[in-house]
Amino acid sequence: MLRWETIRKDTSYGIPPNLVDYDRERAGFSWSAARVKLQGLPDGRGLNIAHEAVDRHAASDRATAVALRCVGRDDAVTCVTYKDLALATARFANVLRALGIGRGDRVVTLLGRCPELYTTVLGTLKNTSVLCPLFAAFGPAPVAERLRLSDARLLVTTAELYRRKIAGQRGELPGLRHVLIVGEGTDQPAGTLSFRALMTEADDTFTIPPTAPYDMALLHFTSGTTGTPKGAVHVHEAAVAHYVTALYALDLHQDDVFWCTADPGWVTGMSYGIVAPLLHGVTVVVDEGDYDARRWYRILAGQRVSVWYTAPTALRMLMRTTPRTGPYDLPRSFDLSALRFIASVGEPLNPEAVVWGRDVLGLPVHDNWWQTETGAIMIANFAGCDIRPGSMGRPLPGVAAAVLRRGEDGRAAVVDGHVTVLEEPGAEGELALRPGWPSMFRGYLHDEERTAAAFADGWYLTGDLVRRDADGWYWFVGRADDVIKSAGHLIGPFEVESVLMEHPAVAEAGVIGRPDPVAGNIVKAFVALRPGFDATTTMRQDLLAFTRRRLGPAVAPREIAFDRHLPHTRSGKVMRRLLRARELGLPEGDISTLEKDTSEKDTRSQGKDTFHPERSPSSPERTEQSA
Repeated sequence: MLRWETIRKDTSYGIPPNLVDYDRERAGFSWSAARVKLQGLPDGRGLNIAHEAVDRHAASDRATAVALRCVGRDDAVTCVTYKDLALATARFANVLRALGIGRGDRVVTLLGRCPELYTTVLGTLKNTSVLCPLFAAFGPAPVAERLRLSDARLLVTTAELYRRKIAGQRGELPGLRHVLIVGEGTDQPAGTLSFRALMTEADDTFTIPPTAPYDMALLHFTSGTTGTPKGAVHVHEAAVAHYVTALYALDLHQDDVFWCTADPGWVTGMSYGIVAPLLHGVTVVVDEGDYDARRWYRILAGQRVSVWYTAPTALRMLMRTTPRTGPYDLPRSFDLSALRFIASVGEPLNPEAVVWGRDVLGLPVHDNWWQTETGAIMIANFAGCDIRPGSMGRPLPGVAAAVLRRGEDGRAAVVDGHVTVLEEPGAEGELALRPGWPSMFRGYLHDEERTAAAFADGWYLTGDLVRRDADGWYWFVGRADDVIKSAGHLIGPFEVESVLMEHPAVAEAGVIGRPDPVAGNIVKAFVALRPGFDATTTMRQDLLAFTRRRLGPAVAPREIAFDRHLPHTRSGKVMRRLLRARELGLPEGDISTLEKDTSEKDTRSQGKDTFHPERSPSSPERTEQSA
């Protein structure tokens, strides 16, 4: 394995970092002490995320400071102050009340980055309703499933997205009482309401009801290897962890201009694109456009971004336009002097990207790690500390992590209710966290069984495999299960397989992630066809189009292989592990549970070939990057 030199901390740092002495900060940290950094609702009425992120700033000398700097697709800039945001979110809270949406009711967003998204998110939290963001690139099937699973009462989206993804199945969503349409135009879809009209009529004063720290605030969906997507429940107390982690892991200071490129339909775009930076009273850059290398450099320079949080996939795409060995004509044609800190999350960050940042942008990239379930950053490389390229970093103050011994199934071995912590440096095992941090998920909605399975012997089991070196830095090894990380998104193979099985030609399917130099992994499907259907190019293209319509381009397979002899366990389950091993030329491991008739070597290649949609002139367009 190639080893990279440690990048020493920058002693010429322009602004003193918030965390300098790692060991001392950990030793003196407590979550209860961190809690006092937030104000709390007046008169001791509790803790509400929206009050901490908006109203307390609007009532201070930050009232006229810019909260949101929205960059339109045409590069036009619209600024929203903290006072403006306080008034708009109060109006939306009153809109919800007028529509009968109250405490605990689920409000779902299916929107891109637009000012109305921030109004909806924070107005919902003010109303003590629950915000559930969805990824706008999802297809109709994932959207409808998540609307049902979340018990959605109100949806905020655009007319285009409503027509394409919801209108045709609105009748199957009886719990969805209202749909609010954002955007200009008089072409209002039947059965929907105008966001703008309702906001115009609403009062701009609103008193936030009493909010307990443990009241449900956010519902984030994540994928599993089997069954339906899991809705991770987060509470208002999560604001404490959002504040602390943005302080330490992102090194936010009040005068920063912060840009998080994550899509607001995912947990990163919500926790660190909206909540955490606003808790610190900084200016948040909101880019309504799509990824384009020149555009991104233009935004970094033109908006004087000082702290930038992005994804490894995006960095690898930028690396392709500007190699580390130079010339650096593209980035050097922009003034990036305001940029002082770069962080990355969503998938493992390869060491080359860390060093590329240093050599090309003048700043190394600081990787960090967390999950939908953790709600906030748990492990990070810090601004005031050394970086070990390729490492996830070290646990944040207040976070206790460990490496657990694995069992035969690849997950942490639980024997008589107990797990074994591996102390020796370099040992590989499942990463586990000791519960107690404020943003820890409080369970999967309506799914006690999967909630219970996520914990053992006083530890939260992450499902990620890691090793820890002698100095306490953690290094990502891989997933212990079959969940696919593609361009920063978690994709459950079961969900993709289920949609493939709905096609009349498909008898069964197995889905894996295949390594890709840009996306990290892409979704590859192995399909066995029913009798009477032929494995032709036309069939492949039909399956690709079918899954893209149902799942959306971010989730649908990018490659399809036809295989009449998919490997099965004796109970009939397709063995994704074996599919992956055969695809990547890895050892097959234990095949004792394999069906006898498909374990023979000479059956593996029969009727099998692969279709690469990105190489076909008639193929669908490549998956849109959403960092």
